[in-house]
Amino acid sequence: MKLSDKQITVIFKALCDENRVQIFRLLQHGEKCACKLLEAMQCTQPTLSHHMRILCDSGLVVGRKEGKWMYYSISEEGTEAAVKCLRELTKVSGSGKSCCK
Repeated sequence: MKLSDKQITVIFKALCDENRVQIFRLLQHGEKCACKLLEAMQCTQPTLSHHMRILCDSGLVVGRKEGKWMYYSISEEGTEAAVKCLRELTKVSGSGKSCCK
């Protein structure tokens, strides 16, 4: 599956904020309830919701509702797509010769 330029920018947008990287690191230890993320992040609920929306929109994180609580975890499929994207973008092809003389 080849990602569009738009999909690539959404993935990198999700990871270009220090708070979202911190959330991602918290989720490395397993699924977390939004209330636990709020405690760890020491931010307001609207701020956390904003960050979670960006992470979920990128496909890197998935959320599930259980009763009135939201639980978040890292998406294996989303992270595999991000790794593939980075490999694709950083792959050097061609002879490496300059096109200008």
